Order: sequence, then structure tokens, then C-alpha cells
Amino acid sequence: MPASIRGEVHDLPAVAVTRRNATLLDCPYCGSAHVAQVLGDNGGISYVCTACGHSWS
Repeated sequence: MPASIRGEVHDLPAVAVTRRNATLLDCPYCGSAHVAQVLGDNGGISYVCTACGHSWS
């Protein structure tokens, strides 16, 4: 049994891996990758770092 799906599916496009990595966010304050997307009161989208509590839009 392969260790990953890429070992199982030989023709998996490399763009699938690149796209996953491109959508990751880092906290601009502490650099942590533990970021949650939240919906604001007026419908805007904001982000909050679950490691340090910093929030931004």
C-alpha cells in the first residue's frame, strides 16, 4: 500500500499540490499557520490567529 495518494494515482497533476499550498495563510503578527476565517457583522471576511489572537481583514 502506498504511503500517500500520490503514490497510488500516478497521473495526479502537480497543480493539485501547488494549489493546496497556495491557499494556506500565515499570521502576519506571529507567523503561525493556525488561522481561522471568520465572517464579520457586515458580511466581510476576516481572519484570526488561533495561536496569538491577532485578527485582520
